[in-house]
Amino acid sequence: MNGILYDWIPESMIEVILSEPDNFLKVRETLTRIGIASKKDNRLYQSCFILHKQSKYFIVHFKELFILDGKHSDISVEDIERRNTIAALLQDWGLVEIVELSKVEKRASMSNIKIVPFKEKQDWDLIAKYTIGNKKAA
Repeated sequence: MNGILYDWIPESMIEVILSEPDNFLKVRETLTRIGIASKKDNRLYQSCFILHKQSKYFIVHFKELFILDGKHSDISVEDIERRNTIAALLQDWGLVEIVELSKVEKRASMSNIKIVPFKEKQDWDLIAKYTIGNKKAA
């Protein structure tokens, strides 16, 4: 499945409801520790972010954020399946409730996703490929 591009539309984003009002920061921090690992140099590339838009919350892959910014993105089926797995984990952990469970039915294998435990966070270089809140240069 690697390399098959995903025909992305805004409606495919995963809307979530926070289990508790203060979970936004918990989810944001947790997502910094979930992604693709390069074990040889202990780097973790963050896959997903929590987006707060128009009083709603979404779990989004960073490539979805590029699209929302009007930039080119080569988002793949594998990226979407990884996002779905991560959103499902957040729900399993009681941090969020997925509004439409049918959107996360197709999932990636956990072997493709690294979760850095909070206590090991300092041993890893956590890298985000997107920064929410950056304004476009005029």
